[in-house]
Amino acid sequence: MKNSWNRFIYKCWSPVYDRFFNNGMFLKARKEIFKDLPLEKGSKVLFVGVGTGADIPFFLNKGYDITAIDYSADMLKVAKEKYPDPTINFKEMDAQRMEFSDESYDFIVASLILSVVPDPEKTLNEIVRVLKKDGSFLIFDKFVLKNKKMTKKQKILRPIVKFLGTDIGLDFYEIYRVVENKCILIQDKNVLMNGLYRKIIGIKKGTTK
Repeated sequence: MKNSWNRFIYKCWSPVYDRFFNNGMFLKARKEIFKDLPLEKGSKVLFVGVGTGADIPFFLNKGYDITAIDYSADMLKVAKEKYPDPTINFKEMDAQRMEFSDESYDFIVASLILSVVPDPEKTLNEIVRVLKKDGSFLIFDKFVLKNKKMTKKQKILRPIVKFLGTDIGLDFYEIYRVVENKCILIQDKNVLMNGLYRKIIGIKKGTTK
């Protein structure tokens, strides 16, 4: 997938995205994923690939310093209209080349973004780069089942689904290799569709790790 195609396909998705991915089982999953996060008031939180802002409600009115980026201006426009909160800093930005200094954020949320960007390894590396030492990242995304290969059905469907703007054939641990010497994974939990969608939490190694 190329950035130019992503920009076009998510322009098409933006008016209806929430009907599919912020409703029903996806909304239920988000409520569970973001429950009881151990974040202190004043924490700097970054949403990478914020989309239409489906994850934002779980972080509002808690005293966090929130920044939200997305490559799609159309998806970002929807998020801004839904959450016209002046304390949220919305930015149009490529997750593969973030315009932030090293170690800028305490907590980073990456929902359904590694499966969308052209280069997930570069994106994960950027996430870890801008994360503070001892800071955490939370990934909610679809990956090939742990310790398994793609099924025949997935192999057939993969190019079709990629045409629609996402990839169902990624192995998280292959992506993770680029940052494994900098991080510690503390959770890898099946969330939806028998483990196709997972919640993964990691901590960037620092003074106490």
